[in-house]
Amino acid sequence: MEQAKLIVFSAPSGSGKSTIIHYLMQQGLPLEFSISATSRPPRGQEQHGVEYYFLSPEEFREHIAQGDFLEYEEVYPDRFYGTLKSEVGRIGAKGKVCIFDVDVKGGLNIKRMYQDRALTVFIMPPSVDELRRRLEGRGTDAREVIEQRLAKAEYEMSFASQFDTVIVNDELSVAQQKALETVSGFLAR
Repeated sequence: MEQAKLIVFSAPSGSGKSTIIHYLMQQGLPLEFSISATSRPPRGQEQHGVEYYFLSPEEFREHIAQGDFLEYEEVYPDRFYGTLKSEVGRIGAKGKVCIFDVDVKGGLNIKRMYQDRALTVFIMPPSVDELRRRLEGRGTDAREVIEQRLAKAEYEMSFASQFDTVIVNDELSVAQQKALETVSGFLAR
């Protein structure tokens, strides 16, 4: 049996990464989205094993100690996010390719682990000014949160050159097409 392939997307908040991944999932490719684990409580109608695997901070730490994560980060004290290695197995057992939406460090960690079996794609905003406009246009974040996201975005963008492919999302339909060509080419190898 050939070894599983993985596709990793990373991008600053507001770059259009989720929209592009959603588009790819509708194109008939053998992709399945990797469900992340978190130690935050469910919000609204979120369900364990659907949006996230909801773990207590103690459970999360146990999984870390057992080496169960491909990548993880403690974003705030006791607020963890990560990808369980078992997700790759769960999705691979269905004959599908795991697609990830992770931060830049997590994406690069997955690449180091899987090397040429992993395709890393960085979705780049056209500019920080455009990113600001998009984040403000969402109307979901306070000004201070937007400033934090922009500072983080500049930091994340400094990692773009370490990814296999960088797609600038200036025009969504063009970025979607480029992502489809890139992913399809990788799957055909």
